[in-house]
Amino acid sequence: MSELQEFLKEQMQDDDFRKEWEDMQPEMDVIRAMVDARISQNLTQKELAERTGINQADISKLENGTRNPTLKLLKRLADGMGMTLKLEFVPKNPTARL
Repeated sequence: MSELQEFLKEQMQDDDFRKEWEDMQPEMDVIRAMVDARISQNLTQKELAERTGINQADISKLENGTRNPTLKLLKRLADGMGMTLKLEFVPKNPTARL
């Protein structure tokens, strides 16, 4: 186990830390999806900026988590990569029924 993984494992024992970590996971999932989609298209941030009309610096801020994207901006990014944006609500407990 890496030092980072060991550190995270220790920190997750703290209820406040774990709650904050879990609360930020949706944002991290969006960032990861944006970066993975761009890389899967073999695009640089600059190339994506040219395709979407979104400033490269703004794409960088989105990818490093210092700017939160709107749904409209996410759609522009998806369009620029020839993709469709899909937003999904998933039950926390897959066995629970409404």
